[in-house]
Amino acid sequence: MPLFDNVSRKVKDDLTKTLRKGSRVSIAAACFSIYAFEELKAQLLDVSELRFIFTAPTFVKENLPKEKREFYIPQLQRERSLYGTEFELKLRNELSQKSIAKECADWIREKVTFKTNISHEIMTGFVQVEGEASHTYTPINGFTTVDLGCERGNNLYNFVHRIETPESQQYLDAFNEIWNDKDKLTDVTEQVMDSIANVYKENAPDFVYFMALFTVFNEFLEDLSEDVMPNVATGF
Repeated sequence: MPLFDNVSRKVKDDLTKTLRKGSRVSIAAACFSIYAFEELKAQLLDVSELRFIFTAPTFVKENLPKEKREFYIPQLQRERSLYGTEFELKLRNELSQKSIAKECADWIREKVTFKTNISHEIMTGFVQVEGEASHTYTPINGFTTVDLGCERGNNLYNFVHRIETPESQQYLDAFNEIWNDKDKLTDVTEQVMDSIANVYKENAPDFVYFMALFTVFNEFLEDLSEDVMPNVATGF
């Protein structure tokens, strides 16, 4: 069972070898970044299909009770990770970002389906590659450059195992079991596409406005608690 420390041995380097033309890829992760796509673009463009499950509710509207509203902030952060996580800031050159987003959107349109976990049950993140052999990389938090070992992130350590056949089949079986379960997952491919399109479309004021608001109020929202929220009944 090969072990990657994402320092001297990186997940990305191994994926460039195991991802082959015609491979079928299944990913369960908290978030998806266009910069992770960019790192593996040469290989991902040649896969036959990629299925992605957001392991927690993402790109869905939820009618949460007031005491559960704090969970909406992590959801915004997962959605915002499409354009790069906080550890991918130096990659966010506007011109290159538009180009990467456009290529990623074209690829998604052709080969990718996104679904999100709506069950609130906990899912372990992993990357499953099916080809001549079956490989599972786990644990994976997000499909980002940090998880691939391309960026440092804020992890004290970032170990990932590669599990081979026949053990890797258990991960694929679990993925397949819930993939078509409408009580646990819902399709959000269009929502992901629309969000990425905002990056490369010219004159996208809604996107600029959203990003500006998120940047300004991010710390405030993270610190928000019921104690400082207005009382709906009194207005104070």
